[in-house]
Amino acid sequence: MSDLFRFRPEMRFAPADAAARPLHLVEAGADLPAALTPAQRAFAAAQGFTGALGSLCLLPDETGAIVAALFGYGDARKRARARFQLAAAAAKLPAGAWALAGPLPAEVQKSEALGWLLEAYRYDRYGTQSVPEARLVAPAGLDAGRLEIMAEAEALARDLVNTPANDLGPDELEAAVRDLAARHGAEVAVISGEDLLAQGYPLIHAVGRASARAPRLIELRWGETGPDLALVGKGVCFDTGGLNLKTGAYMALMKKDMGGAANQLALAHMIMALKLPLRLRLLIPAVENAVAGNAMRPGDIYTSRKGLTVEVNDTDAEGRLILADALAAADEEAPDLILCMATLTGAARVALGADLPPFYTDDDDLAAALTASGARNGDPLWRMPFWAPYEGQIEPGIADLDNCPPGSMAGSITAALFLRRFVTETERFVHFDLYAWQPTAAPGRSKGGLGQGGRAVLGALSEVLGL
Repeated sequence: MSDLFRFRPEMRFAPADAAARPLHLVEAGADLPAALTPAQRAFAAAQGFTGALGSLCLLPDETGAIVAALFGYGDARKRARARFQLAAAAAKLPAGAWALAGPLPAEVQKSEALGWLLEAYRYDRYGTQSVPEARLVAPAGLDAGRLEIMAEAEALARDLVNTPANDLGPDELEAAVRDLAARHGAEVAVISGEDLLAQGYPLIHAVGRASARAPRLIELRWGETGPDLALVGKGVCFDTGGLNLKTGAYMALMKKDMGGAANQLALAHMIMALKLPLRLRLLIPAVENAVAGNAMRPGDIYTSRKGLTVEVNDTDAEGRLILADALAAADEEAPDLILCMATLTGAARVALGADLPPFYTDDDDLAAALTASGARNGDPLWRMPFWAPYEGQIEPGIADLDNCPPGSMAGSITAALFLRRFVTETERFVHFDLYAWQPTAAPGRSKGGLGQGGRAVLGALSEVLGL
């Protein structure tokens, strides 16, 4: 089994029968809990505890042992600025089991409990990391097992994105897919190297052929009954920009350019672990966009699997090329839903920042379900338009499509329009333009690789596919 695929026991809830100490949530300016002793009240007052968001006051008994704690839950306005606020307590509390003993609004119980689990994540492959040892007893009424599966999936996505390209190329990404398949009894098929040309994936081959690591299309299938769901994830394991070489600053984070694939693997794990009644097909075009004498060139024109010709005006817009062939393959089976995830454009970050990924779909009901589910599951999303008036920008005249039209406006939209051209037989299609990276540490989100979109999708599938 690949060492890229492991789950962490610390990212689980404490047993329900654990001897847990109470953690009292106190809103800013609110009275202290009635359960406190007079001595504990006096101690909290002496510490200046006011319920300010993120503040913590450990409460001793008469022997000095810590028997409870107060956690400042702030006010609604400040809480709205960021999610997973309770995770800040997990990072500060002493080791052992803790149980919530304060008012936590029902609409945030699930996401706050999940945030606690996520706070225990540390990327420790290359160095020892200190892991929080405070564990939460799952609040009554929550599906603790489902939340733990979500945390497992998040850890998988983060591990994959955090791993540098020298230890995560197309070979290792394939190994991670095979590990996931072995865990869940799924089937895997791989087309690599020159076989991509023979079997009709010319764009995947063109992008990856300059690397010493062979490009490939990795396919996982699972499930025998139910609606058909196709997941397509961008697997560019490192992106130099090709002959349109990136500068050092823009190349620095390109190990994360397989963030779409990582997040689709995480979503696939949740679907299979929860045994959702559907038929799953996961397609990951895995390549390294390298520089060599046989690299694709600006101005080259290729005929895609779909039959559409594509002019390559920028070799650094390679993600949409490999996705085009993979989406065409997914579309050939006309599934009930095709879902694409990719770290595709800097334009999406300019528009919405690192924390809020845009998604594109023509289906209003699907969009509403995804947005609502994202809010419930601590996985926010924002719908952007397939803006038809921009279609002409991706039509260069010399070929059917242009992979990177000139100009600096609406880059995320034109990329999404490009991808939509390769989905013609499937009624419902959604594309996520992810960042998959947390620039600075926040509660429940360590700096580095990040899961985005998967929990929103998971929570919407029952409604969208009628499960």
